[in-house]
This record gives sequence, C-alpha cells and structure tokens, in this order.
Amino acid sequence: MRRREFLAAASAAATLAACGSKAAPPLPPGTLSGANDVLGHRLRKPDFPPPSETRKVSVAIVGGGIGGLSAAWKLSRSGCDDFLLLEMENEAGGNSRAGRNAVSAHPLGAHYLPLPPREARATRQLLAELGVLQGDPDAAHPAYDEKYLCHAPQERLYTNGYWQDGLWPTLGVPQAERAQYVRFQDHVAELRQKRDGAGRRAFSLPLALSSRDPKRLALDRVTLRDWLLTEGYTAPGLHWLADYACRDDYGTSAAQTSAWAGLHYFACRDGEGQVLTAPEGNAWLARGLARASAGRTQPNALVFRVEQGRKETVCDVYLAAENRSIRIVSRELIWAAPLFLIPHVFAAPRPEWLAAIKGADYAPWVVANLTLSSAPQTRAGHPLAWDNVLHDSAALGYVVATHQQLRYAPGPTVITWYRALHEESASRRRRLLQDRNEWAAEVLADLSVPHPEIRELTTRIDIHRHAHAMIRPLPGRLWDGTRGSFEQGRAGIQFAHADVSGLSLFEEANFRGVLAAERTLARLGVSYASSL
Repeated sequence: MRRREFLAAASAAATLAACGSKAAPPLPPGTLSGANDVLGHRLRKPDFPPPSETRKVSVAIVGGGIGGLSAAWKLSRSGCDDFLLLEMENEAGGNSRAGRNAVSAHPLGAHYLPLPPREARATRQLLAELGVLQGDPDAAHPAYDEKYLCHAPQERLYTNGYWQDGLWPTLGVPQAERAQYVRFQDHVAELRQKRDGAGRRAFSLPLALSSRDPKRLALDRVTLRDWLLTEGYTAPGLHWLADYACRDDYGTSAAQTSAWAGLHYFACRDGEGQVLTAPEGNAWLARGLARASAGRTQPNALVFRVEQGRKETVCDVYLAAENRSIRIVSRELIWAAPLFLIPHVFAAPRPEWLAAIKGADYAPWVVANLTLSSAPQTRAGHPLAWDNVLHDSAALGYVVATHQQLRYAPGPTVITWYRALHEESASRRRRLLQDRNEWAAEVLADLSVPHPEIRELTTRIDIHRHAHAMIRPLPGRLWDGTRGSFEQGRAGIQFAHADVSGLSLFEEANFRGVLAAERTLARLGVSYASSL
C-alpha cells in the first residue's frame, strides 16, 4: 500500500464514520519538531548583528553531530582541551538525539549500531571506553555488554497478512526464488572475504580503507537495481530487500543507489547480524562522546561567516538565545557541519569545494513516536520484535523503545516509525515536512494494516522531521574523485562530517571526526596515539 492509498484509506474511514452514528475520532495529540529551520534558513539572507565579543581558542569545531563530537572526543583524549564546539541546536547529537516521555526514552533518528568491524577502530575504542565492548577492542570478535545487544526477537516482517521471522520474504516464495537468495548471500560472503594486493577489503567500514580495485570502483557508476538484474537476480523478494536496505541506511531506493554503496551495506561487516541498541536509539553513544566536550560546547550557536587568514580562522557566530553575535578566532578549524552549508558560510569557498558539493542530494526523513496504552497484538508464535517491518509500505516499519527492558507484561510502550521521503519532489517534501496532522494520519493508516487496533491504543503521536537527514549515495558520487578535496582538507581546516565519506553512517562520522582531530593535533604539535 502506497502513501496515496494510506491517505485515501484514512479519508474514507473518516467519511464513513461521519455518516454513521458517531463522528471520526480526532487524531491523538502530539508535537511537530525538528531541526531549527527558522534559525538555519537565516543563512539565506543573513542579517545578523555584528560581533560584540571576540574569543580565542586553539580549535573551533563547527557542528555537534557525531563527527563534531568525535573530533572533540579525540582532542580531549589526547590532552587538548583548548577547543570550542559550536552547535546550532539546543543540544549536540545531530541525527542521534532522543526524546523522552513518561513511558520511555525514544529515538528521534538513528536507533542502532551494528557490531563494528575491526577496521572501525575508533568506534570500537569508544565502545570500550563506554564499557560496552569488553576486552580487547582489536579482537576479531570481542564480547559486548548484553544490556546493549538487541534482545531476541530482533526483527520480523509483515507480508501477505502474516508476520514472519527475519527480513528475507519467505511466505509463499517459490523455491527458485529462494535459490536466488542463497546465491546472493554466497556472493556477498565472497565479497566480504575479498582482499586486494594491499590487504584491503573490497568494502570496508570506514569506506576510506576499501580496495581501490577498478573493477570494484566501477560499481559506483551503476545502480544497485541494475547490477542485480545484470547478475541475473530477478527474485522479487531479493529486490524488495535490496530496496529496503538502501532506504534504511541511505534514505533512497535501490533504483537510485550506487551499486557500490548497496553492496557495501551487505558486505562491509562481518556478517554477525547483531546490533547494539537502547530505548533512546543511538543517543547513548552521542552522550558518551559529548562528555569529552562538557563545558566546551556552545549550543544555539549559528556560524554565519567563516574566513581563513594566513595564521588564524575567524568564525562569526550568532547566539540565538542571547540575540547577539560573537567572533571566534582559532588556530585550527574543524568543519563538522553538513557540506552543503559551505557556500552560504565561507567567505571565499574554494572552487573544488563548490564543484564537489554541486549535485549532492540529501534525503529527508520523518520519524513518528507513538505512545501506546499497550503493545499492539500479534499472532501466536510471532511475538513483538524490536524491529517490525511492513513489506507493502512506503515506510520502514517501527522499532519498540521498551524492547530492551525485557518487559513482556502488558503495559504502555512507545514505538518509533520511520519514513524516508526519497520518492517525493522537492516542493512536496517541503510541504509535507510542515504538516503534523497529515503525517499522523499516514502513520495510523500504515500501522493499521498489521494492527487494526492501533488507533485505539495510541494516546499521542510526536512527529520529528529531518529535512536534510543524510547525503544520498547516488551513482558516481562516491568514487569520482570529487570528495578528495574534503578528504584531504587543507592547512588550518579539516572536514569531519559523514558527508565527506558520502555515506551517512555512525562509523563514517566517527572516523571523519577522529581523523580531523588527529590531523589537527599534529599541526598543533600535540602528541597522540592514533585511534585509526
């Protein structure tokens, strides 16, 4: 069922109810939240007051998402505390922030972290510091705190009117199509083990450590859908799963995603399938990183002008809560905000930066947190899982915030529903991101397919918007060389956002932040032990 059908169903239900003996029930109450677009959009026509104060620091970090927090974490770990992190929102965390109500904490964005491979050394070090990874971070298969390992059942799929275990569609699927599943899984297992002459994996995480084999890099020039067809993969269930995977990690469809990126999703990790999660999603990771910048973070701070001099960089910053501007003068700058902001902020952006940014596209997301009086019903033999996916839906399904509590007794819960707007036009995206009631109606219509009682159970719906949630790995965007200027940085400026990788993944943002910090430490003459 597609979005128009959801809304049509919701409208028809309302009409029927109105014609009957009782009126349609009102939508549950709730909020509409998201990034501070009012403040951010002031960059289009800057009218900020002149700076009234000048502060000097060794390092200015612009952006408090995972990249900026990771840079601050590495600086602090290395004994460099003379930095200031500037964040436009009222708290750091980016897409890994969370909300909380009387029932449970719940994610506003990213909600899990797959067990990181050995190449993601910085992420493993962070997990060890937080006490979640136990033992040697460089071990092939370290142990993890069971509190954060997703409890069973981890995932299920609603298809053909029934729930099934796992996400590979199996109900009613003929043997010939299942054979394609096996062939694809064998193909991915082979790619997972591939190494080039330099010992690099075909698809590594972080991406920068991947093989440069031209045959592999050529996959970036075609879509995942076309690659599947070329390889003889025609099974509808396999194409559905590939499309779901791309929408889940990249906010775009398999028909729009680079085949390199699509195969990276399946082949970059070690195949264990386990994930780390918590009721608040990845906010516990953001908080763990943020401890390193406590007392050195300036929230509600919009950087509206950056100018690099010979020895220093000047950042003019609007402090929204105080309605005044300040000037930050730093020896080094770490830009950890999205790259598309550079033309609006930098006084003299380099031509290669503008060329790299041109054509970049970002996937908007809508996240709905539904507070329920009790968990929705499910068929016998298929208990409510942590991740519950709907096959015939434009959305990605929902996760259960209270799943990690191992609470099977009836009681209130919060479920988090996700939808990427990859198929909508830009103008329609803008309009839809403003309409809380339309989204509440769509969420209820979507979830009423597997759970007809969902409307009666829902006591509130809070909608959170991500207008520029993640950069989309469209064909040709990863390995055409345009990212090189950001990857290399330049004297005095390093780039730390996941946009630099072209994949909006926690491990990529963490890697970019730590790499930027290590390069900055080297320029400052501060010794450090590499986390990479």
